[in-house]
Amino acid sequence: MITEIETSILSAIQTMYDAWGWFGVAALLVFENATGITPSEIILGLAGWMLIAEHQLPVSMIFLGGLYAAIGSVLGASIPYWIARLGGRPVVDKFARWVRIDPVHITRAENQFQRWGTALVLVGRVIPGIRTLISIPAGLARMSFVTFFTATFIGAYAWCTLLIGTGYVLGHEWALVSVYLKHYLPYLLVGGMAVLAFYIFLTRRLMVPAYARVRSNDD
Repeated sequence: MITEIETSILSAIQTMYDAWGWFGVAALLVFENATGITPSEIILGLAGWMLIAEHQLPVSMIFLGGLYAAIGSVLGASIPYWIARLGGRPVVDKFARWVRIDPVHITRAENQFQRWGTALVLVGRVIPGIRTLISIPAGLARMSFVTFFTATFIGAYAWCTLLIGTGYVLGHEWALVSVYLKHYLPYLLVGGMAVLAFYIFLTRRLMVPAYARVRSNDD
């Protein structure tokens, strides 16, 4: 039964990729980032295998594929952002029920956003389960769309390129993408948070004295 379902999923995705190529990948990621229903690990892992490895294309295509995928991710992430920004929490709660998101998770994401701000939008793009949620508190807080778009694109490009590259290397063993991510994700998160902490420290260390000098000159 499981094998039949797996074969059906692979066949459907293969048909879509054959017909639409990277535009099909981008379309699936619009849906994934807007709803969180379809796992990007599978979408992108298969893309690396079916669209690059199977066609014996150069490794450089991984980075171009990451660009297509990142564009789809940003477009999809912008949907819950604008729903939250224009509709507020009442509309967000209705949207969450439609895509089966627990409101408790949204509240937790809001609390984390209040603490980390733009940095969470950036890092959150590489954390499974957070990618969809982080767009909502950003919209509720009315974060600048340019800032949201930029942070989302950078984080999404890194995530998408990593998964496409993993699918390219693993080839037919595409299911291992999800397994490896679950195993090594804690280490990736620790590394990511360390980089984030260093960035915040460095920014404050450089910007605060500079701001003080500017204020002193003005006085």
